[in-house]
Amino acid sequence: MGLMFRKRKKYGPIILNFTENGFSSWSIKIGRWSWNSRARAHRVDLPGPLSWKQDKSRS
Repeated sequence: MGLMFRKRKKYGPIILNFTENGFSSWSIKIGRWSWNSRARAHRVDLPGPLSWKQDKSRS
């Protein structure tokens, strides 16, 4: 298993994700709710180490 490069830039609620190949995806995070452009998934952080995720393709 090789090493992977990943960089995140945060501008308020918008997060830009970069890999070694350049721009990868963007996300928006407001409070406990977030949405990712690549996975097109909604995620809600729950108490402790838990989270809930809903994929757009499965709804």
